Amino acid sequence: MKIFEIPDYYRSPIISKIKKLRKNEDPRKKDFSPTMLDFGPVKFLIARHFGFCYGVENAIEIAYKTVEENLGKRIYLLSEMIHNPLVNLDLQSRGVKFIMDAYGNQFIEWDEINSNDIVIIPAFGTTIEIETLLKEKGIDTIKFNTTCPFVEKVWNRAEDLGKENFTVIIHGKAKHEETHATFSHSRQTAPSLIVRNIDEAVVVSKTILGEIEGAEFYRYFEGKYSSGFDAAKDLESIGVVNQTTMLASETQAIADLLRKTMIKKYGTENLKEHFADTGDTLCYATNDNQSATIGLNQEEADLAIVIGGYNSSNTSHLVELLEEKFTTYFISGAEKIISENLISHFDIHTRKEKATENYIPRSAKITIAITSGASCPDSVVDDVLNRLLSYFGGTKSVEEILKSLKF
Repeated sequence: MKIFEIPDYYRSPIISKIKKLRKNEDPRKKDFSPTMLDFGPVKFLIARHFGFCYGVENAIEIAYKTVEENLGKRIYLLSEMIHNPLVNLDLQSRGVKFIMDAYGNQFIEWDEINSNDIVIIPAFGTTIEIETLLKEKGIDTIKFNTTCPFVEKVWNRAEDLGKENFTVIIHGKAKHEETHATFSHSRQTAPSLIVRNIDEAVVVSKTILGEIEGAEFYRYFEGKYSSGFDAAKDLESIGVVNQTTMLASETQAIADLLRKTMIKKYGTENLKEHFADTGDTLCYATNDNQSATIGLNQEEADLAIVIGGYNSSNTSHLVELLEEKFTTYFISGAEKIISENLISHFDIHTRKEKATENYIPRSAKITIAITSGASCPDSVVDDVLNRLLSYFGGTKSVEEILKSLKF
């Protein structure tokens, strides 16, 4: 695995050491149980896998090298580099400007950008339309392209599906940059449809089985299907790919439902003609993060803390998983832990930040589960852990705990 050159202040003396120890002991990640840090009055359960993934570190390395090697040039990002406020603000402080936000709202008009400028394509990738526009302006779309290779893998699989006359079903959020990019690529070679969740997949299933008329299908999926999409014809042969940050279990559930639908309509003997096996498009890092979070759910804890950008899809799914068992607080950093009695956190259901008092239970010994999203620096997790530690007296030192770690 490549070692990326990213700023040292994104790494950490605590979390980075734990990750190294776990990797040395279990390089193939067969054990997804958490790491326990027992400080005495408070115990932390640290997820086996979380934080910066290959795609994120690759994007950060390219972005910072671009800034260092192109002093005096105007440098732009199409949108957020990754969904983490710390990283994005740091790049902006170095003079990088965002052309648009995560939802495509324009900050800088295209006619302000010319061939002398640098435009960094973020880890989520971009649409063919925007890439073509940049090329027409004489802007290099290869050297400063940080698109995650696992996102490109999904694009390539979608292209293959189109060549094999399958329609591409994209499991993703229609407004997410990555889904925009995947949809843009897939519709070049195949009829394409974006499906958000299992409920929407049920509508697709009923349409295939003739239980829902085409007109209802088009109303339901307005703006989520490619031009000229014919529900009667284009749903005869399908394959499911995903936005890499979605819940892997949900992508699998959608694929399983549609597979059963095709068996029901065409029979098992004809399945290969109507349903493509696309399990290879799932992102390894997303899978590992979710498996590690499920590992946390096997333990007992008084509360859980999830750290990451509030508009991070992969992080919000970790919150969903932990909420199944624990009282869970989704925060962007240590500054959201106001005091030992007050925390400001994001509610993924209302999409609003709120304050909660007495979030730490009154008990002689507290256990806190901790994880973070794929775009969250380890240093931020360190800050959160240290902030929480400061509220407990008589704790063992960090050095003592790290020395005692054995796997």
